[in-house]
Amino acid sequence: MAEKQFKPYVAPEENVKELTLKSIILGCVFGIIFGAATVYLALKAGLTVSASIPIAVIAITLGRKFFKTTILENNIIQTTGSAGESIAAGVVFTLPGFLFLSIGADGKSAGEEYFTYITILVLAIFGGILGTLMMIPLRRSLIVKEHDTLPYPEGTACGAVLKAGEKGGDFAKTAFLGLGVAFLYAILQKVFHIIAEAPTFLASQKNKYFPSAKVSGEITPEYLGVGYIIGPRISGVLVAGGVMAWLAFIPLLAFLVPAETIAFQLAKLGMLGDITKAGGPGGWDPVTKTFGDYSVAIYQAYVKQIGAGAVAAGGFITLIKTIPTIVSSFKASLGSLKDGKGEEAVPRTEKDLSLKIVGIGSLVLIVLMALLPQIPGDSILDKLLIGVLVVVFGAFFVTVSSRIVGLIGSSNNPISGMTIATIMGTCLIFIAIGWTGQIYQPMALVVGGIICIASANAGATSQDLKSGYIVGATPRNQQIALLIGAVVSSIVIGYTVHILDTPTREMQAAGIQHAIGTDKLSAPQATLMATLIKGILKGDLDWQFVMVGVFISITMELCGIKSLSFAVGAYLPLSTTLPIAIGGGIRGLVDWKQKRSGVKLSAEDEELGKGNLFATGLVAGGAVAGVIVAILSVNETVTEKLAKINAEHGLSQMLGNGGYQILGVVFFALMGYILYRIGRQRSTTIAELEK
Repeated sequence: MAEKQFKPYVAPEENVKELTLKSIILGCVFGIIFGAATVYLALKAGLTVSASIPIAVIAITLGRKFFKTTILENNIIQTTGSAGESIAAGVVFTLPGFLFLSIGADGKSAGEEYFTYITILVLAIFGGILGTLMMIPLRRSLIVKEHDTLPYPEGTACGAVLKAGEKGGDFAKTAFLGLGVAFLYAILQKVFHIIAEAPTFLASQKNKYFPSAKVSGEITPEYLGVGYIIGPRISGVLVAGGVMAWLAFIPLLAFLVPAETIAFQLAKLGMLGDITKAGGPGGWDPVTKTFGDYSVAIYQAYVKQIGAGAVAAGGFITLIKTIPTIVSSFKASLGSLKDGKGEEAVPRTEKDLSLKIVGIGSLVLIVLMALLPQIPGDSILDKLLIGVLVVVFGAFFVTVSSRIVGLIGSSNNPISGMTIATIMGTCLIFIAIGWTGQIYQPMALVVGGIICIASANAGATSQDLKSGYIVGATPRNQQIALLIGAVVSSIVIGYTVHILDTPTREMQAAGIQHAIGTDKLSAPQATLMATLIKGILKGDLDWQFVMVGVFISITMELCGIKSLSFAVGAYLPLSTTLPIAIGGGIRGLVDWKQKRSGVKLSAEDEELGKGNLFATGLVAGGAVAGVIVAILSVNETVTEKLAKINAEHGLSQMLGNGGYQILGVVFFALMGYILYRIGRQRSTTIAELEK
């Protein structure tokens, strides 16, 4: 058997420091930092990147130099910290949907009262704990028995990093350099406004050949870093969707659809109170019956719904393609539960938390969901049903998620597809028992949200347990660390969402009550989930636009292109996908140069390449700076002081508006060149370190 042949780095009989106070505290700190960064990035772009490897890299460097940590303590740091990133992704992909459910008579969303810090905290903790608990009985089946057949790429890479760290590998300098460059760039951009935030070219609505075509880019370090990490293929497909939306659909609709018809559509969607009043997306003027920016108005009125249909179909197609894996993994996992050993016969490296904890924890979760006032529902029986649905769907999709990431990695985990399937299943159950009122919309979102968080956390947990298996960790200690990390990071994730949702003074003046849902923080995945719930339970969705999106995804699949990436690109603004594609292009150029030089790297060595580490630093630095500026901007006194050091007006006067935007592009190009040069530098390979 594979588990008998495999020898971990630290033998089972060795007694090495592992679950210590300093390892938990450091892990929680990293979980907070990367959790906050993930919230920011996911709200802006609907994308995340795995935090496990950068946390492992930084843990080794700081731990060895300042805290004298062992390899198993470093593993606990990485394990605890990674919970923050995965839970943040699940939260942001779903829970902001409370703001986008059906509008009631009071003019507010049916779920707005539940979009509070306490509710987000409770749901994040429930989802994080559920994902960890459900993985406990699966560990032996997936991690141990299938060690040779399920690679768990991020977990294997983390294990390699931890072992290399024991032999003197110093990977963190490049990541810290990227973080420093990103932080400096972000301060120049978000505080001093020396760098333009989103250089834009917009064709006039009167343009004879290309009306209201818009090309723009949020030239931020985090987008450049994300593009480099995900590579040229995925980033290229993403921007292709954006090109179709902004340079094909929008100019076509701008030519064909009268402005007044667009305004009526925006009013129908609740984005424009009355077509006799000015405002709304694109700046409607009822006197001249024109928009200040037709591209934004058309995007919100039509293209976003087409994109929502494409994303829903793409997620569902991705899930359908993994059905064979789902069926086989579920059967194998159920079979593994029959294997049991007495506690006294189990070596240290095979000791898990008791299955009793899984059963009791699941029952407690159901009871708490029934009793807590933060959970939507008219009665305890209503809440009991959604608690049972959460545990049932959770057991299934945690198994699916854990198995899939073992094959294709956490970055490719079809969490959106699983969440869409959960929401559709929940809504159909609700319809079957006659629950179609607005009160049931937030209840359906709660089920989808907890499953999304649990599935995301289960995928990350599986990678962590794989790392632990490689280095010889104690599974029970890792599982305890994961539970602690889930709770601590949830505290800060809810706070970060709350802060980022606070509207600026300009937004408040325009009557905007929530920053989430604006162009600054579009929350694309959460908007989609809310759109689906409304469409199924209430039937007020413009299905003609959604079906266009569905068949766009089907067309992409028939062309051999991953439809979900293309669909997300069509849903997001081009300003988001364009800088990501530039980062992917730089990665493609670096890879091409390496191939020409005859350099061949393993998957682990690519993950630990200097370009990847620098890009990770760009993502973390840019996102953390964005969160800090958002927190500072909540205070009016700080906002006034920041306005005094804003250089945008002076630079625009001196260079002209076009010159100011070109200056920003030059800064972005310089950062891209630095990323390219660092990406071309040779990195020490794992094999060299292990000699």
